[in-house]
Amino acid sequence: MASATPNTATSFGFRDLMETLTIDVERAENRPLNVPLIAPFTIASSRLDKVENVAIRIELSNGCVGWGEAPILPFVTAEDQSIAMAKAEEACAFLRSSSPMTLGSLLQKIGGILPGHDFASVRAGIEMALIDAAANSTSIPLWRLFGGVSDSITTDITIPIVSSLEAAELASNYRKQGFKTLKLKVGKNLRADIEVLQAIRLAHPDCFFILDANEGYKAKEAIEVLERLHEMQVTPILFEQPVHRDDWEGLGHVTNIAKTKYGVSVAADESCRGLADVKKIIEGSLADVINIKLAKVGVVGALEIIEVARASGLDLMIGGMVETRLAMGFAGHLAAGLGCFKFIDLDTPLLLAEDPVLGGYEVSGAVYKFTNARGHAGFLHWDNII
Repeated sequence: MASATPNTATSFGFRDLMETLTIDVERAENRPLNVPLIAPFTIASSRLDKVENVAIRIELSNGCVGWGEAPILPFVTAEDQSIAMAKAEEACAFLRSSSPMTLGSLLQKIGGILPGHDFASVRAGIEMALIDAAANSTSIPLWRLFGGVSDSITTDITIPIVSSLEAAELASNYRKQGFKTLKLKVGKNLRADIEVLQAIRLAHPDCFFILDANEGYKAKEAIEVLERLHEMQVTPILFEQPVHRDDWEGLGHVTNIAKTKYGVSVAADESCRGLADVKKIIEGSLADVINIKLAKVGVVGALEIIEVARASGLDLMIGGMVETRLAMGFAGHLAAGLGCFKFIDLDTPLLLAEDPVLGGYEVSGAVYKFTNARGHAGFLHWDNII
């Protein structure tokens, strides 16, 4: 859950920068970013054994460098690593040959080269690197650039689909580390999900629950889970993407029952792949919360969605795919700076067996602290990324 107080400002500093700062790109490169996981990451729709993302490095003519990351998660992002590498190189080639122009114009051009949901992850990575380089040029930390509401966030921690014994052990460990909110991956086997929930409840009795079905349930099953939890006297603070992304009727039905009967909010994640989906959700009252992920909609797209969602009264969540502290740091700065997210789910670097990122934010259990260093302050040893 978020630690920042909501603010009415929507990133004035960033908007000013887009209009006034001229960007002259000297170098732009991309490389594979492969990192092992501590354990396989299993959700209802897929299993990930290692991270195979794409790192972006952009250097400006003034010597300032910006870093970005395009995360790849099968069945969620449209690209695989080979497609992402090819599209990133296409964008980098354009940047290397482009004339100096304002940051806003350059981001618009990138949006044309990498349009829509299909290339959103790569677009996000390029946008991150450009914005980071711009922030470095003006000596501003990203959290200040995006509004300056807070310099820290508090994240939940995810328990993937595992046995009830493993889930209880993870919950116990996370309790000792100070995590108050556990996000549980469910949706593959209804009976096993209930057993896991019971085991976690014993291991971490005072935790808050977020359930994330990753499209795994039918509407009837999702409601049954809520009924069983109600019998256990457990009320999740959020039920994320209970049904298939295209089951709009089911999503609306679960949202209505969850809210009126159990007092549980429902979040749209996979169902929200762009501004058009957000407008559909608003018009039909199909969800209570929108999960913003930069890899789904890009940075510029995320800011547009945030503005529309907030104006409609929807609550906001920020999440990620499976990313290193490069992409997570950028998303964290955005969340801290704007201060408008009720739910914060930026934990995936904690699931990695290695941390290739130097510098960046400071971690203390569930709390990420952002300094006054320029940009997002994280970087890679580029020559070691092969």
